[in-house]
Parts: sequence; structure tokens; C-alpha cells
Amino acid sequence: MGNPFKKYRIDNLFFGSFALLIVIMIGATIWISYSLTSSELATTASSNQQKLLSVLNNEITTRLTTIEQISLSTSRDNVLISLLAGSYAEDDFVRYQQFKEVKQSLASLTNSIPLIEGIDVYMHKPQYGDSESYIQFRDLEEASQQYWAESVKRNDMAWSDEYRRQAIQGEVSVLSFARTIMNNNNKLIGYLVMHVKADMLKGVLAGQSSGQVSRMLLDASGNPVLHIGSVPDGDSWTQWAADMQGQSGVFRILDPRSGSNSLLVFSRSLNSDWTMVELTPWSQIIKGSLTLAKAIAVIGALAILLTLILTVLISRQFTMPIKKLVGAMIQYSVEGENAKLPEDYENEFGYLFSGYRKQNERIQELVHSLRQRHELQRRAEIDALQANINPHFLYNTLDQLNWMAIANDQEEISRILELMGRMFRIGLSNGNTFITVHEEMEHLSSYIEIQQIRFNGLLQFRSDIPEELGACYMPKMVLQPFVENAIIHGFHQRSQGTIEIVMRRSGDQLQIKMEDDGVGLRSGGGESALHRKSGGYGIRNVEERISAYFGSRYGIAIKPREEGGTRVVVQLPLLEERPERQIG
Repeated sequence: MGNPFKKYRIDNLFFGSFALLIVIMIGATIWISYSLTSSELATTASSNQQKLLSVLNNEITTRLTTIEQISLSTSRDNVLISLLAGSYAEDDFVRYQQFKEVKQSLASLTNSIPLIEGIDVYMHKPQYGDSESYIQFRDLEEASQQYWAESVKRNDMAWSDEYRRQAIQGEVSVLSFARTIMNNNNKLIGYLVMHVKADMLKGVLAGQSSGQVSRMLLDASGNPVLHIGSVPDGDSWTQWAADMQGQSGVFRILDPRSGSNSLLVFSRSLNSDWTMVELTPWSQIIKGSLTLAKAIAVIGALAILLTLILTVLISRQFTMPIKKLVGAMIQYSVEGENAKLPEDYENEFGYLFSGYRKQNERIQELVHSLRQRHELQRRAEIDALQANINPHFLYNTLDQLNWMAIANDQEEISRILELMGRMFRIGLSNGNTFITVHEEMEHLSSYIEIQQIRFNGLLQFRSDIPEELGACYMPKMVLQPFVENAIIHGFHQRSQGTIEIVMRRSGDQLQIKMEDDGVGLRSGGGESALHRKSGGYGIRNVEERISAYFGSRYGIAIKPREEGGTRVVVQLPLLEERPERQIG
């Protein structure tokens, strides 16, 4: 793709460049601020959550450990062991006394520790019980049907996860700690099950957090036993538990509930296997970052709007002088009234305007000078016809010099001036009317080289002239008008072309054939080429001079080429010496 600064309007480029730059900068600022603040918020949040989970975990672990220790000391009570071991004793009175003592001891525990919701003792043939009591004695055969039964099979003691059980006050949520009681012969004689109030532990799990939180307490196997808030199922926790290495940590997970990312923070107590886990949706963590990003976006949008308005105002101040200059150049006319440029600019625009005005004044002077010279040259007959070609050529050449002065460096101008000097020297020829063919070709070559500079080297010129013809004589400035006509009319609106000149001796005549591959003759053939207003003057001048010098036998023939372009044939007498009679 080309350079847009060479193709599109300056005001659009100026406006678009600033707008694009500002949008990129605002976008980069929003993205960087969002990324940095999100990372910082996640780090800060996870650090605070780890500290809080560590405190909560220690508190819950302390309470659960207390239950375990009480269960252990109770399970070793001699009266309880005697009651369970003596289930088959015949003395009912002894068993009743043991039952009362055990029940009173367990009731004291329940009343003194609010965390305990109730205690169940599983034994053989329980004969005493009260359905309205927090202490229940149940048949050992019913143990296999309890919620905690599978857990205690794998160990002598185990915690169940949260479930609902029927109590005196109705159905309540509990965690149960079951412990196996064996006799001296290592035979199962009963279970001691302490039910812990789940709601009280959930209160500890929630802590002082405001709003909805998602926390979970995992056992040593990574299974959830207690939770608050909305958390995934146990299978997901089992999968993530494998990644929870060390005492604490944090990582991002894909939450299967919502299909979005969440931040998982965990903390494990030093002296227990309990693990506290908290899940926080990633969108909640970066909420502050999104708010900041939106604020920056709003500020950026306002900044873009204000900057673009300022850019439009500034760009107009830059482009308005340029538009005025371009408009003046487009409407410029030598004869008509031209646009006036401002004169109050003192910067670079002022230099441009001043230079343009001076250039126009110089053009007016040149045009006036050329017109005066043209009128003077037309007053003579043959000499006037000979001289008239010079101002006509000078007008075209100076017009090209003006174009070259704007579009090219001074080296090319220097070369053109050098070629011009050579052409004028040959054109004057010390007053001689006839010059050698070699001099005529030198004059023509100088003119063609000027045109080649103008066409950037794309104008091709070929000549085929035998060496012996170079010393022959001919009227000066015969060939140049035809080449000029081919360039002006044949190559009009074209960037390249080819001109070929061939000279041959035909008896006592010199035959000159000139061809070009231009657009060809317009309707009317060769005759119209001699009488058209633009470009035909020089050709008529040559025809009239040949007729004046040599009569009607010699002259010019102009025809179109079959392959395109124009062919000019000039018939002259073969002059091996300069004629003594100089026309003039």
C-alpha cells in the first residue's frame, strides 16, 4: 500500500492520526490498569482470606478437637464400660444404677457444652431410656443403619458430614462424631456418638464476613463435612483437593456451577487434618478493577471528544491556507482576474503566499515580453518568418522552465539552460540562414534532451543519418518544429513516446523522414496539421521558408502511419556547399 500522506487529504489524515493515537493510548491505559489492579486485588484478597481462614480453622479445629477429647475420656469411663460390658448381667438393679450414673454424666456434658446437641450410646439390650432426653441409649443392631456408620467402619472413630436428624425440638442439622468402644478382649461392646450443632459451627465458619460467602470445611480425605454459601458438589472438591498442597495456598479454578473462574483459597491447621476452603467468584474480585476501567473509559471518551474537537480546530488552521493556495493555483489565469491570497501570514504560509505572488508577477512579465517579441518578429517577411520561430519556441521552452523550476532540482535547470544556450547559438548561426546537417541535428538533439528531462527519460529518440550527409547544408531550424508538434500533440497526456529520424540521399535531393508513435493525425489529415492553431505555426513557418528558398518542387508531406502515429517527409535539395545567396 502506498504512502497515505500522498493520497488522502491533509485534514482527514491529521484528524485520523490524532484520533487513532488517542484511542490506542486510552485503550492501552485501560488494559494495563485493569490487568495491574486485578492482579493486585487478587493478591490482596487471597492474602486476607488466608489469614481469616487460618483463624477460623483454628477456632473450629479447637472446638472439634474438644469434642474428640471429651469423647475419648468418656469412652474410657469405667462405669460406661461396665454398663456396656455387663449388658448380659442378671442383676438388673446394678445395671439400672450404672445406667443412671452414665446418663447423668453425659447429661452434664450436654448441659455444660452448648456445642453438643445430644449424645447417643449404642449397646446390647438397652432396657432404660427416655425419648424426651438429649441422652439416648439405642440398640447396637441399629448402628449399621445410621448416617455415620460407613465412616466409623474404616476407623475406630470418625466425623460424619452435615446431615439432619430427629431431635427433641424437631429435625436439626448436626455433625456426628462416633467412637467405637471395645472391651478388654478387643470385642465391640458399643458406640459413643456425640452430635454437634451444625448451625453453631456454621456461625464460626461465617465469622464476621458480610454478605454471601462460600466456605467449606474438608476432612483429611478432602471430603466436605460442613459448608456455607453456594459450593460445588463433593466430586469437584475431591478433584481440587489433590492440588491443595502445603499449609495454605491459592489458585484459580473453573467453577462448574457457573462455568466461570473463581479464586480458591485454602488453609490447613498445623496439628489437624481439617482444611478450610473459600471460593470467591473472579468477577467479584475484579469488580473494583472493572469499575476503575469503566471510569478510565468514560474519562478517556471525554478526553478523546475534547481532543478531537481541538484537533479539528487546529487542523483547519493548518489546512485552510493550503486550500486557499491550491484553489488560487487551480483558478490561475494569465488574462483573467486571479484569487487574492492573505497577506497577514508571517510564518511558512506567508513565505509560500509571497513566493506564489512573485512567481505570478514573473509569469506576467515573461508573457508580456514574449508577446512584444512575437509582434516584432512577425513584421518581417522571410526574416520575420525565420525569427518568429524563436519567440514561439522561447515561449514554450520558458513555460517548461517554469514547470521544471517547481518540480525539479537546480541541476536539471542548469542543464536545460545549457541546452538552451546551445540551441540559441545554433539558431543565430552568426546570421547564416543555412547550416550543416550536423549542426541542425545538434540543435534538435538539445531540444529533445530538454524534453527527455521533462518526460523523466521515457521519451525515446533514434536517428539514422549517414556520415557523409552530416556536412551537407540545409535551412536551419527545419526539424525542431515537427518534433515539437509530435511531443505537444502526438504525445498529449502520455508519459512516453518514440521519435525516429532517417535521412537518405535520393539523386540530387535530401530526403528526411520523421516518424512518431503518438496519437496520430486528427480528422482532416496532413493539411489540417499545417493550419491548426496550436502547434501548426512552426510547421507553416518551415513550409513557407522551403517554398521561398527552393520553390514548389520541394516541400513537406504529412501522413498517418498504419501502425499508429504520424510520418513526416521533407524534400530538400542536396547542398554540399553553403549557398552564396543568403535569404534575408
